[in-house]
Formats: sequence, C-alpha cells, structure tokens
Amino acid sequence: MSEESKAPSDEEPARGRAWRALPALGQRVVAGGRSLLHLDAAPLDMRILGRVLLHAALVGTIAGLLGAAFFAALELSQRYLVGRLAGYEAVRAVGETFLPPLAGATFRPWLLALLPAAGGLVSGVLTWRFAREAAGGGGDAAIESYHHGGVIRRRVLPVKALAAVATLGAGGSGGREGPTMQIGSAIGALVGRLLPTSARERRILLVAGIAAGMAAVFRTPLGAALLATEMLYRDDFEGEALVPAVLASVAAYSISSSILGPSALFGRLPPAPFVPAHLPLYALMALVVALAGAGFVAALRAVRRVSTRLPIPPWARPAAGGLAMGGLGVGLVLALRAWPGVAMPELGVFGGGYGLAQVAIGGGVRLPQGWTLVALLALLAAAKLAASALTIGSGGAAGDFAPSLVIGGLVGSAFGHAAALLLGDPRLQPGAFALVAMGTFYGGVAHTPLSAVIMVAELAGSYDLLVPMMLSVGISFVVLRRWSLYERQPPTKADAPLHRDEGAAAGALARARIAGIFVPQEIEPVAEHLPMVALRDLAAAARAQRACAVLDAHGVPRRMVDLSVVLAADRADLGAAVVADAAVRLVHVEPDASLARAAELLAESGMSQLPVMADGRILGWVGEAEVARAVLKAAGAGTG
Repeated sequence: MSEESKAPSDEEPARGRAWRALPALGQRVVAGGRSLLHLDAAPLDMRILGRVLLHAALVGTIAGLLGAAFFAALELSQRYLVGRLAGYEAVRAVGETFLPPLAGATFRPWLLALLPAAGGLVSGVLTWRFAREAAGGGGDAAIESYHHGGVIRRRVLPVKALAAVATLGAGGSGGREGPTMQIGSAIGALVGRLLPTSARERRILLVAGIAAGMAAVFRTPLGAALLATEMLYRDDFEGEALVPAVLASVAAYSISSSILGPSALFGRLPPAPFVPAHLPLYALMALVVALAGAGFVAALRAVRRVSTRLPIPPWARPAAGGLAMGGLGVGLVLALRAWPGVAMPELGVFGGGYGLAQVAIGGGVRLPQGWTLVALLALLAAAKLAASALTIGSGGAAGDFAPSLVIGGLVGSAFGHAAALLLGDPRLQPGAFALVAMGTFYGGVAHTPLSAVIMVAELAGSYDLLVPMMLSVGISFVVLRRWSLYERQPPTKADAPLHRDEGAAAGALARARIAGIFVPQEIEPVAEHLPMVALRDLAAAARAQRACAVLDAHGVPRRMVDLSVVLAADRADLGAAVVADAAVRLVHVEPDASLARAAELLAESGMSQLPVMADGRILGWVGEAEVARAVLKAAGAGTG
C-alpha cells in the first residue's frame, strides 16, 4: 500500500468532509444491546480528550453544588430530628458542621430509639417503590453500573438523595460519602447521556462523578479521584479515567468548599513524626484492624441474610434494622451516662460518627485515662460496627465509607493507647495509630490501598505517616483478600464483563480477514469530470456497492466518492456538479487485511465502503455492513 493511500488527506476540501460525515463504525454494530466492534472503546486520543475534560468539569461543578446541598440537608434534618426533637447532640468533627451547637433541648430517649426506624421506613418505601438500586451503601451500585455500560436511571439521583437524608437525618448509622458516590455517578451518567459522548466516554464520566461526589463531602480531592478509579476492581485500576476524575474532583471540592468552608474534616492535626522503631507495632496493628474489617464485612452480610428472611415486606426491612440500631444506640448512650468516671453521653453511634474519629485521633471531648480509655474505645468500635451493619445491611440508604474510617480509627486508637501503656514510650502517639488504622481498615476491606494512603495523608495534612501507612495498608490488603466490602468488584479488567466483551470483539477483529467478505464491483471507476447526475443514476442501480473509484487524467484510480452522498441529493440540486466536486483521496484495503485494519480505515476515512485492491486492480468493496456481519460471525464462532 502506498503512503498516499494509507490515510485520508488533510488537504481534502471541506465540502467533501461535510458530505462524508458518518457515525463511528464502532457504534453501528449491536448485538444484545452491546457494541461488538467497540471502536469507541479504544484509548482516548487528543481529539476527544479536551471534550472529555470539559464534560468532567461540568460533572464536577454539578456534583459540587448538589454535594453541598446534600450536606446541608443532612445537617439541617439531623439537627432538627435528632437534636431538637430527641434532644441528643453527638460530638462532631471540627470541619463537619456549619451550624452552632444546640442548647436547652430535652433528651427523649424513647424518641431517639424510634427515629432511625422512621427514617428507615421512609428510605425503604422510596427505594423499593422508585429505585431499588438506591438502597444500601451506594458504592456497590456505582461499581455495578460502571461494569454494565455506565447506565444509571435518572430517578436514582433524587431517590438516593431523599432516601439518604431520611436515613441519616433520623440518626441512622452510616456515612454520607456512599450516597454521594452513587449520586455523583448518576450525575456523570446523566451528563454523558445528554451530551454527545461515546460509550467509553460515558463510563469515564460515571467514574468522574464518583470522584466528584466523594470530594464534595469528604474534602480529599486527590484521594477521591484515586478511589473512584481504584474501587472498580479488586486488583486493578481504571487508569484511563484518572485525569477526568481528578478534574471533576477538583471542581467539586472547590465549589463545595466555597459554600461550606475550606476547613479540613478533622481540622489542623498535630504533627506525627515517623519513628522507624514503631513499624513492628504498626504491622501488628494492621492485623488487628484487618480482623475488625473482616468482622464488619461478615456483620453486613449476616444482617442482609437475616433481613431477607424476616416475615415483613421488603420496604419495611430498613425500618426493622433502624429499630434495632436505635435500641442499640440509646442503650449505649444510657450506659455511658451511668459509667463511673466516664459520663460522656455525646459519644454515640448515631449518624456518620466522624466525631468519634475525632475523639480517636485526640480531641473533641475530655477522655478518661489508662485502660478505661482503651476499653471505652473498643466498646465504641464494636457498637459502631454493629449499628452500621444494622443500618446498611437492612437496606438503609447510608454509606459504608464513614463507618469504615470510624471503626478503624477507634480500633487503631485503642491499640495505640494500649501500646503506650505497655511500652511507656513517650514518642508513641495514639492519634497517629488512629489515622493509620482508618486507611488500613478501608483500604483492606474495599481493596483500595493506594487511595487509602493518599486520603490519610490529605486528612493529616502531611506525609509524615506515609511509611507506616504503606506498611499497614499493604498487610491489610493481603490479609483481607477474601473479604470485600464491595461484592460487585471483579478481580481485574480481564474478569469484568465489559472488558471481557471488548477483548473478545478485539480478538475477533484481529483474527478474521476480509478475504471472502467483500462485495463485487458493480460500478466501474468513473472519470472525475463525469456529471454528478450520471453518477446518481449509476448509484441508484447498484445493489451492494456504496462507493465508487474516480480516475485521474491518466486513467488511474486516485480518488473515490461515497454514493450515499450522491443519492441523498435531489437531481435538481446537482446542477452542473461533477464527480470531482465530491471526491476524496482514495484509501484502499489489501485483500489479506484483518477486519480490525478494515474497521480502522473505515473509521478514519468516514466512507461507507473502501476498495479492496491488489496490483492496482479493484477486486471489490468492503464496508461497515460487511465487517459487521463478519464480526458477528467470528464472535459467535469464538463463543460457541
């Protein structure tokens, strides 16, 4: 093949390009609702990268606005229901609230016990009636949507938001990050559906939405972007979506922070210098945290099993879980009121629990000392684990991210205080163990080690704990190989249905040849000065040929014309036009070329057919329809 015939010319007339504008070949072959050629699934190139980044910025902007509104709605509903009506004010993280503390509310334990059930009932009715995929944490649903084409129903966005406000505003034990992951992914899917995007771009925008939703409420933009690309697989990473996810995350974080304030979640934390001698302690702590992580996953699964067997309607299951959680939470509050030497009823399991994490790091309330503190932290960790499992496992629309961090922080702080009591080392800071344990817990159960490390660094405001974090998360990641918070995670890209289909189609394209599939030539090459009207008559008589070669002054085929362009014009509009007016540079295919090569040239040229040539002779024509039929046949043979 000559160099000049390998690709379309950049000097081609603009009118020729306009007449030849056709959809990408990869979106023209569909079987069972899925593209077989998947040319749009190729890595993003610079021609569309700018468009994807622009769309990602739009996703981040919308997610930032809605994330701030969601955060405010949660704060207001929880303040009114749990704070004013039930008279309970839980300890809060430094950067978690924008409202002043309540004063003078009467504590009503019976109402506090019933509120999570009421919120669960509203959540259950909403999700069961309108969008069942909006029940539960939200992370698993977002992962499943990504691996099944990036499609999310429009109703998921409002249903998830309302159900999460009902669950968490009434004191349910769960986080807001899981719901915002699903809300963000729904925003990404909606933007991808409304704007001109390919299937691959829509999936990337879904990932960008996950990152944006996370960054809007958790305020770790880099960690959120890494998490969105890492959580999709157990042992893999969607690197292609990283840059759009980063841009969407930055946009969402900037907008949310400008509305809610730039304060970090736990405020300005004291420095935690790295002490190499403490690495064995961090390794031992990682094993303890991994054990707690396995317990959390097991508790979630157990609650799901039990709730499905209850003799109640499915929409009432979150209410039953909320009732059990409310009883547990009020029992803990009353126990802490009566505990000698403690008397800290603000330490409870209602809501996200970041105040407990603040306490674990060091601050927020005045704590007891010695082994009493170790026992208190361990009790809070166990109670938060059980309460979160009851809320999320029964189907309440609450996230599992915040409980993971809180439980991990409490376990790590208990371990750090116990180690300090046993070793008497003044360099040992329990707050540092709490921070490392947060990332260790979530990085292990969610199989997201890299993003967990970065998130903790962003929370701490420094990389002082980077080495112990890497060690602890690595150990937890290995120990928890068989335990996953997200059951929809495929192990790797090769195991994902989406990439499996793409790989099968790509293999079929690469193996199959065009020999025997091209159609014979019905219209001989025409002169470039032939009137267009005459060519239109020839095209109307052709049955399978949809393009025609054009001869130069020496009788050599150098150009070609798409017959669909000619047939689309009225005879009266052709006037004095000649074939040369619509001709473009000839691009041909070798007789032994693969279907992949033919599909690539068809997509590049924009022609509906290309000539199959050998020794300067045209043997026939191959186009979209011929390649499509061959791919269907090859794919069927490969899976039969």
